[in-house]
Amino acid sequence: MGGRTAAFRLGLEERRLDYVVGISTTTTAQPEEAQPHTPPYSGRGPRPQPACPEPARTVKNLVIAAGRQAAQPVQWREGSRPGSGRSGLKRMYSRFVALRIRPAGREIRKAAGGPELPVRWLLAEWPAGEPEPVQFWLSNLPADTALATLVRTAKLRWRIEHDYREMKQALGLAHFEGRTWRGWHHHVTLVSVAHAFCTLQRITRSPKETALA
Repeated sequence: MGGRTAAFRLGLEERRLDYVVGISTTTTAQPEEAQPHTPPYSGRGPRPQPACPEPARTVKNLVIAAGRQAAQPVQWREGSRPGSGRSGLKRMYSRFVALRIRPAGREIRKAAGGPELPVRWLLAEWPAGEPEPVQFWLSNLPADTALATLVRTAKLRWRIEHDYREMKQALGLAHFEGRTWRGWHHHVTLVSVAHAFCTLQRITRSPKETALA
């Protein structure tokens, strides 16, 4: 999971790319309101450096401290099985907590270029029947991003995995047996074009036509 690595997230930010990435429960951070404080100089030894008065906490502890009441219901899409959704399919639904936090760690502090850590979104899924959060994401999307947008973006992974499986199993991505970069590049390009064509055909056809296909 690339999101667990601070260097990966920093690399995305250097390229000015927005992200919502999965992270570990042990990822540490400060609350948004945490501000660095410089202890008074005692007159001996090196001068103290600015630091937050409280140690960083894990993202799991931050969400639990916010409480179950902070979790809000969000439906991000409809699935493929029959259910209670508008189209007669199952609603993909859960409860989520979104907090503004300051990710901690040596690499983050170094990249910040100062004592104040950048503010990011922490998103956690906390289903109604669970005693604690079950999944966590970190995002650099703007501060005014709606909770539903955060959730839908985080849950887009299913679409990526679905498309990859389709390219591999139905369009021949895994059938390449050559040994050159140029051959592999041509093969992947053709499979990608074929997948784009199939996707356009799906989204431009009526739901009735799609159901009959």
